[in-house]
Amino acid sequence: MPFLIDGHNLIGQTPGLSLSDPDDEQKLVVMLRRYLDRTRKKGAVIFDNGQPGGSAGWSNSVLEVQFAPASGSADALILNRLAKSKNPAELVLVSDDQRLVQAALRARAGVRAAGDFARDMLKGPQALR
Repeated sequence: MPFLIDGHNLIGQTPGLSLSDPDDEQKLVVMLRRYLDRTRKKGAVIFDNGQPGGSAGWSNSVLEVQFAPASGSADALILNRLAKSKNPAELVLVSDDQRLVQAALRARAGVRAAGDFARDMLKGPQALR
């Protein structure tokens, strides 16, 4: 099941990351890539506030990285993906945002609490290298 990840929500629940760090998104992307490679899964992480200079090169074969435009929000992009998914039951939303969680449940997508996901992401010998 592909993960649909609320990026800033996950940063706030990940030990060692801080929303006040200007490189927080890039650090999370590195962690997510390692986790997805290790678990042989795929995902998409959505962030608010368009990345200055773009995010070229941030996506790879296991992780799609998307920033919301200045006029939009990550929540809107996530809700749109849930609504347009041909098979939302194949998705797992990673977020603690109750509006997103309720939308995912209505769409019959899976839901994973950000703190639980962060703990799993940080487990294992390859997690912090």
